[in-house]
Amino acid sequence: MARSKRKQLALLLLVLCATFIPTSSFADDAGLVLSAEASHKFSKRLSASFEVEFRSRNSFRTADRVSFGPSVSYKLLPWLKASAGYNLLIDNNREEITYQDDGISYNNWRPSYWAPRHRFNVSLTASHKVRRVEISLRERWQYTYRRSRYIDNFDFDEAEWEDHEVRGKGKNVLRSRLQLDWDIPRCKFDPFASVEFHTTRELEKTRFILGVNHTIKKKHGFELYYRYQLSGSGTDEPNMHMLGLGYTYKF
Repeated sequence: MARSKRKQLALLLLVLCATFIPTSSFADDAGLVLSAEASHKFSKRLSASFEVEFRSRNSFRTADRVSFGPSVSYKLLPWLKASAGYNLLIDNNREEITYQDDGISYNNWRPSYWAPRHRFNVSLTASHKVRRVEISLRERWQYTYRRSRYIDNFDFDEAEWEDHEVRGKGKNVLRSRLQLDWDIPRCKFDPFASVEFHTTRELEKTRFILGVNHTIKKKHGFELYYRYQLSGSGTDEPNMHMLGLGYTYKF
């Protein structure tokens, strides 16, 4: 009977994968997400954590981002949790090339460069368990700010380097995530699946995730997942295939 249930859950994951994850195209990129987190529970309601994360792009060859920061969460009700956090993001911004009117000759070239951003977020997460499946809905408001700075820009017309100002910018994003977590009897790995929408004035990106969690002695948690990020029409970012590996230590 238990084996039959596992087969049904495996089939359900495959259906979710086929339904939600679009077919890749030649324009898609791929990268890696590595994270480590330390978490402490002060009481049944209050907990805090600190996380460090690394991301890559360009088919795993180029470092994309390093980020770290603290967060706190508080259980308002048995089914409702509030949280808040801050992250310092250090981004490897992509290079940019502009062309002349003929569309062939170069105009300006801005090389890739590293720069920090500050990100704040506030979330509410509601959850409900149906037998061995937990359904959760998280609504997160996220604000990201970057300061203005000058970077090198090569002007092909003048054949010289110039200072180019990247202006400061603030950005608000609403992130809505629906997630399913399965608790399989006598199984050491707990599968999960989620879909998350990032919305500004329009739908900016959508993330589809399939993965598994594994816990050792209630202190060491491991997470392995695949994430497909579908970019909206209002952004020039490519669609991304991501492999993620996370570690959490609870003390």
